[in-house]
Amino acid sequence: MKPPRFQYRDPDTLADAVALKARHRSDALILAGGQSLMPMLNMRLAAPAVVIDINGVTDLQQITRNGGVVEIGACVRQSALETDPLIREALPLLARAVPHIGHIENRHRGTVGGSLAHADASAELPCTAVVSDAVVLVQGRNGRREIPASSFFDGFMTNACADDELVVAVRYPVTPAGAGIAFVEVARRAGDFALAAAGVIAEVDGDGRFTRLAVGVAGVASVPLRATDVEQELLGRPVDPATIDAAAERVEAAVTTGDDIHATSAYRKHLAATVVSRAVLAAAADARNGGNR
Repeated sequence: MKPPRFQYRDPDTLADAVALKARHRSDALILAGGQSLMPMLNMRLAAPAVVIDINGVTDLQQITRNGGVVEIGACVRQSALETDPLIREALPLLARAVPHIGHIENRHRGTVGGSLAHADASAELPCTAVVSDAVVLVQGRNGRREIPASSFFDGFMTNACADDELVVAVRYPVTPAGAGIAFVEVARRAGDFALAAAGVIAEVDGDGRFTRLAVGVAGVASVPLRATDVEQELLGRPVDPATIDAAAERVEAAVTTGDDIHATSAYRKHLAATVVSRAVLAAAADARNGGNR
């Protein structure tokens, strides 16, 4: 299979990349890691007039911390998140989730911004962004906008960027010291997209009760979900497996994915509750063991 004909542009600066996107708008697609775009081009699922390669824009390749926020440039490779000491210390959920993304070869090319912009609801990084209350930074001809991750994913592989904008970075709040984290995923094979996955950040007090809980779910709807019903059910309650199992069943109502070649809707509902229960319990155990020290 070969891609359709297109013009190729490789700007050196962010200003040039933004200008190209503003000029060509919806006729242009952004090439970052290419792990999603190249297969789509080869299968003729995408036929842009222009491909803008932003790999030469060094401003998009940085990881920085400013107080309680870590900013990750759009072109930071996913593999960098596995080994970067700042990510391991400040955003342990991200470090825990990244090894589930494809295979190491994919992660060496795939980028943080590319995964977020692709907006696949089965992907790990969008799930971590939603559960962490991250903010996606996009830039276009009218300047830069900050979009909460909860509003960035519009629908099936659709994001909130205007047609003259591109993703330039994402900002994650630093995980509080002592918080426990967990990421649990079920896939048919290692490297496959998740049939269901859950990311959790939890804080537990000295009496063993949840004082903070954030639960994100991937692979069960058109967008990554925040399981607020589960969070509200468990806040203030003791860490108890039976209580957690019962609360996790609430997520089944949010599962909208129908039957497909990978799983039935009923099985995904079961998986969603299972991964949420396991992740909440694991995060609570992590918090009680000192969590993110």
